[in-house]
Amino acid sequence: MRDVSTIVVTYNALPWVEKALESARGTELIVVDHGSTDGTVELVRERFPEAALVEQENKGFGAGNNAGMRVASGRWFLLLNSDAWLEPGALEALLEFAEAHPDAAVVGPRLLNPDRTLQRSVRGFPTVWRIATEYLFLRKLAPRSRALNAFYAGGFEHDEAREAEFLMGSVLLVRREATEAVGGFDERYFMFSEETDWCYRLRQAGWKTWFFPAAEAVHVGGATTTQNWGPMFREQVRGHLRFLADHYGERDAERARKLMLVALTARGRLFRGERGAAYRSAARWLASGRTPELLE
Repeated sequence: MRDVSTIVVTYNALPWVEKALESARGTELIVVDHGSTDGTVELVRERFPEAALVEQENKGFGAGNNAGMRVASGRWFLLLNSDAWLEPGALEALLEFAEAHPDAAVVGPRLLNPDRTLQRSVRGFPTVWRIATEYLFLRKLAPRSRALNAFYAGGFEHDEAREAEFLMGSVLLVRREATEAVGGFDERYFMFSEETDWCYRLRQAGWKTWFFPAAEAVHVGGATTTQNWGPMFREQVRGHLRFLADHYGERDAERARKLMLVALTARGRLFRGERGAAYRSAARWLASGRTPELLE
């Protein structure tokens, strides 16, 4: 399947990366490593000698995928997390669906947890209201309500092919033509919200993002981010601010900053341990300046 270039960004990606690469064997394999010290690079060289290996400074997930796409030769990019793998026949099904939908820039499969339960991968673009429902736990009041759960695509049944606002970036089949039309990931997003911004820009340019459950993949989730969860949580908060500033303006981003500051201050008082510490650290950061200064 030489029309497909599979790009896997790694950072201390053992033990899952072998399964990820094995599931995409037969495509053009490209591994972009960001300084692994756990034997990831050595495993790739030994077990997948056909893979192109790009070693570079860690500039973030989006930058890693961009580096892989720059050296890829396929008409399609399969962006595959290092802790995710395709089920048999999934890639063929994704390709067939994408070829039948010429306006599809991104097609994502149904994601499963390792225990085979559904991993909800469809999301809604952030707005101030949607940020409020998440950070103030409003969505917990009515878990099946669309009004309170739009951020997590409440009411979106993962049972049939349908258009989505955006998909979590664990496993995405991406059309090269669409990428060339709008550009790659915005590398100002180090981690989190890079796929949100990308799908938004693609939609603004007339392309579509599709969820396609006839193809399935398994995603462990958090294999990299949990290694340094506190700073990664702050990156999540920063990503929300940057998205709102980029696409809705500084006023909405400032409203979201103040809202998240109140919410995370409260969370920091309620939660103990690493989680509470992460909330308190993020709240201090949000209090240290207005949105333009925080995003410099």
